[in-house]
Amino acid sequence: MASFEPCRAKMEKEGIAQSAISAFESTFNSLVSGNTGIIPESTIAPVPELVHTDSIATQPDSALLSQTVVLKLNGGLGTGMGLDKAKSLLEVKNGDTFLDLTAKQVVCMRKEFGQNVKFMLMNSFSTSDDTLEFFRTKYPDLAAEEGLEMLQNKVPKLDASTLEPAPCASDESNEWCPPGHGDLYAALIGSGSLAALIEGGYKYMFVSNSDNLGATLDLKILTHFATTDASFMMECCERTENDKKGGHLAIRNSDKHLILRESAMCADEDEAAFQDITKHKFFNTNNLWIRLDKLQEIVDKFGGFIPLPMIMNKKTVDPKDDTSTKVLQLETAMGAAIECFDGASAVIVPRSRFAPVKKCNDLLLLRSDAYIITDDFRPILNPACGGVAPVINLDSKKYKFVGALEEATSEGVPSLVNCKRLTVKGTIRMGRSTRFVGDVSITNKSDESKYVSGKIEDAVLDVSADAGLGALKPTVVKSAPIAGQKPGTSGLRKKTKEFTSENYLENFVQAVLDAVIAGGTNVSEGTLLVGGDGRYFNDKAIQTIIKMGVANGVKRFWIGQDGLLSTPAVSATIRERGPVWQKSFGAFILTASHNPGGPDEDFGIKYNTETGGPAPEYLMEATYENTTTIKSYKICSDFPEIDITKAGSTAVASEDGSSSVVVEVIPSTQSHIALLKTIFDFDVIKALLDRDDFTMIYDSMHGVNGPFSKAAFVDELGQPESVLMNHIPKDDFNGGHADPNLTYAKELVAAMGLNRKGDKVDVSGPIPSFGAAADGDGDRNMILGTQFFVTPSDSLAVIVANANCIPFFSTQGGLKAVARSMPTSGAVDLVAKDLNLDFFETPTGWKFFGNLMDSKVIFKGKDYTPFICGEESFGTGSDHVREKDGIWAVLAWLNILAAHNPDASKPLVTVEDIVKAHWSKYGRNYYCRWDFEGMDKVKATAMMDKMRADADTNTGRTVGSYTISTADDFKYTDPVDGSVAQKQGIRFLMSDGSRIIFRLSGTAGSGATVRMYIEQYATEKLDLTVASALEELTKIALGLCDIKTFCGTETPTVIT
Repeated sequence: MASFEPCRAKMEKEGIAQSAISAFESTFNSLVSGNTGIIPESTIAPVPELVHTDSIATQPDSALLSQTVVLKLNGGLGTGMGLDKAKSLLEVKNGDTFLDLTAKQVVCMRKEFGQNVKFMLMNSFSTSDDTLEFFRTKYPDLAAEEGLEMLQNKVPKLDASTLEPAPCASDESNEWCPPGHGDLYAALIGSGSLAALIEGGYKYMFVSNSDNLGATLDLKILTHFATTDASFMMECCERTENDKKGGHLAIRNSDKHLILRESAMCADEDEAAFQDITKHKFFNTNNLWIRLDKLQEIVDKFGGFIPLPMIMNKKTVDPKDDTSTKVLQLETAMGAAIECFDGASAVIVPRSRFAPVKKCNDLLLLRSDAYIITDDFRPILNPACGGVAPVINLDSKKYKFVGALEEATSEGVPSLVNCKRLTVKGTIRMGRSTRFVGDVSITNKSDESKYVSGKIEDAVLDVSADAGLGALKPTVVKSAPIAGQKPGTSGLRKKTKEFTSENYLENFVQAVLDAVIAGGTNVSEGTLLVGGDGRYFNDKAIQTIIKMGVANGVKRFWIGQDGLLSTPAVSATIRERGPVWQKSFGAFILTASHNPGGPDEDFGIKYNTETGGPAPEYLMEATYENTTTIKSYKICSDFPEIDITKAGSTAVASEDGSSSVVVEVIPSTQSHIALLKTIFDFDVIKALLDRDDFTMIYDSMHGVNGPFSKAAFVDELGQPESVLMNHIPKDDFNGGHADPNLTYAKELVAAMGLNRKGDKVDVSGPIPSFGAAADGDGDRNMILGTQFFVTPSDSLAVIVANANCIPFFSTQGGLKAVARSMPTSGAVDLVAKDLNLDFFETPTGWKFFGNLMDSKVIFKGKDYTPFICGEESFGTGSDHVREKDGIWAVLAWLNILAAHNPDASKPLVTVEDIVKAHWSKYGRNYYCRWDFEGMDKVKATAMMDKMRADADTNTGRTVGSYTISTADDFKYTDPVDGSVAQKQGIRFLMSDGSRIIFRLSGTAGSGATVRMYIEQYATEKLDLTVASALEELTKIALGLCDIKTFCGTETPTVIT
């Protein structure tokens, strides 16, 4: 006989509650004892007539509500319907999910009864994160309530041959399964919830499934339960022909207890009797009423758990691999507990209290006009249906999964209010104009889904030969996972040759679209924006994304003219371009930022959401997961190529007239430049630029910002085109490295009278007053004065200190908050303190700034806008968009210079004057960053791990003339969403405020970049060279990291 001990050991190691272990042991022992779980017909009797709740005359007693808790079972993933998230997050009606309607029911219930009726959820380990995030975002008051969540336990899957826990090498999470909703009792006990509820004065619990929206707290039924002194009460419905294959209520002959018999408990020879609805008249709705004190008595009687009949399911350990180990999954049903309670009862309830969604048939019906939502947010059958719901029978093979139903109804949900029966064989597409009346049967034998529209009444149709989608017909192309498609904070960046290899781009785009759609975005509404920095493969990738977007349901596209859209312009277009009904729901940005471009260089792709900011971490995690399991992608191969060189619209209609797609090529600079004109005072900037003693030069480094610089400085500010340098975009950035720093912006740096170290050099001829550079995708900036380099950290501090010179800030009452990335120098900290601004130090990655910007609008928190933020890596911006914005920073500096030079008759106040005045007031943060590019990732990681391991040893250590007060690994808890980011950089914080920081960057196309940051604060000797000021600290930093030993060099590739 198999032993339970391996299961016990596995569960104890996992930290499973003893109550759950005992309950599973009981179920396991039932299995190994040979108990099949079969309940013979000869051992039971039919249940006599039950009380119908419509006949209850008891006066409802609202005083009972203070003793009552409502619990929704929310552990199901809906895998049977093709879902991989909480089933309750599936949209049901009018944009509301099951959880939306449940939350609204709770709020309405509390308002109606005038009491804060306690509400709980039993989530599973698979649904907890999604569910809690949903409540935090949409119903924060409910999310904040103590005891909202109780977690369902998990149990081991059993090897079918040995009955020991089954291993799964490919994914250890597959070794566990939920124990069925019978785990309710073990979870109540093990979590301490049962004891806490009883101690809190709660006596009654009402339990129902989260997908049964008809199951709300009914005061009349509660009062009946309480006044009859029942220990347990089950809500039942009368069985119909549609219910005959489901379980039923019965009486056990041996002890006259009410019991529940499920289909898996019925012997083959008893099938006829099982399905006899005239004999076994009632089925369990899974709406249960439980006396908590009586439950505690049973738990005490059985030594800490409640024994329930076993339900056995035969599966494979990896549900996605039919060849993996065959396993048994043991479950129990919570309704089966009726046999454990002395004095248990049952009542008949109307069908309106039982409206679960188990199949796509149910979901289509609920979404249609056959159901309406009441004022208290319950779905009820439309009175126009005459009390009888339409019978829906969709092809079970074609419409097993929700995705197929979504495709079938992408043009809208059909009318079913006057339909008696709808039968579909094959695949069809329906829309809002489709009205089914009477008895309708539709067959499609072709391999292409066919469209049915208009009024279809009492008809038998064969649409196999009807016209199809034509150019809009999607093709499913088989594929397989490709390793290494995990996106970082800046999307996915690889060598161009990888992106151009078979299925590489297609797999990632499909993975993103699947994640976006699964996240609740209706891609058939609004617009998908596509553009990039113009690098090699940009044009071909755009055509592929359009064709794949169409295949996945996108109806409208905006494409940047010539395929060009800077990263901040994408954000601006998402946020600013209208009309509202065309607003962008997201964007693909084709960029590898400042990395080199060309056939042998880098390519990249990232997705931004409807906020205009980068995709949040959960969306990128879902994308990566999709890339590891992808089996195919969808593409409309016959969709025509779009001429993206000319602005204008192209409409492509389907042959059957059911659908059309519009691709609009938009002027790339339009939305962004229009937004910038509302932020800055272009008139005063123009006056500055027109001064005889002021000259400027802007280097776009042959990146995407060329057209934007021309639009801003030539077209809007009236300057000659000679102010622009390298402003014609090239797909290889003219062979250069479009990174705006002293090393790579060589031409600009030389023209401004500097060398790659920022030192002054002799120049023949005049030197411009102002110089700036942009990177490949236009989100970074470098600011220079005449023979003067402004560090990004100083640039951020100066902009913040002078923010009121800029109308965007001054007209909104001034700046409220500022943030910098952790490696950025503390120069801005001093300004924030002086101006009494909220200040944040975040990890690198613009998403952390985006959270702070959206704190009020999205997270219902404090309003930190107007807001300015920046990174030492030449990124600066504000809340006008949700990306860093290179040209914004340039215009900010020009607006500040203009404000400091109101009188053209007076000597020019220069960039250097403004920065040195700032140092005089706030002190100077001597600062530099050394980049060691192309390092061996394994060796660089080992170096970082060694410093991490030595943190405690290094803390308190004296090195040269410095003492390390703290050595640590930066950790950030987001004040907006509560998320935690760990291992964000090794820090050596000196007792005098100096800092040494090390980070490992993986955003380059190949190899790793070790970044070393050195900072020394000074209030005297403000005119030293950076190298001399930081000489000792730099030597200390090289010793602390020992990069020479690990990576073989102490010579950086870039110093900024």
